[in-house]
Amino acid sequence: MHIELPEKRYYNIGEVAKAFGVNTSLIRFWEKEFDALKPKKNAKGNRKFTPDDIKNLKFIYHLVKERGFTLEGAKTHLKEEKKETLSNFEIISKLEDVRNQLIKIKQHL
Repeated sequence: MHIELPEKRYYNIGEVAKAFGVNTSLIRFWEKEFDALKPKKNAKGNRKFTPDDIKNLKFIYHLVKERGFTLEGAKTHLKEEKKETLSNFEIISKLEDVRNQLIKIKQHL
């Protein structure tokens, strides 16, 4: 899955939900369920996601939505095999980025 977000320090929950194509309630739910997600909250309680949070969200989205893991399965998978799966996920995401760039170049020709 290719997510297009502008380069920023913090993203609000609406931007993140729109980029992933899910509701904001799902992101809030995943925040409660997964310890890896720790967005910053301001005085009003608005969540601000860092680029590291976005990487973790991409990985959780990949496990739950694309690979079909249950939430419990995704939690255990993150705890037990995080390094191996994360390296595979990073390779896949880099290849998808290259593919998307090649498609853009092809369209401009």
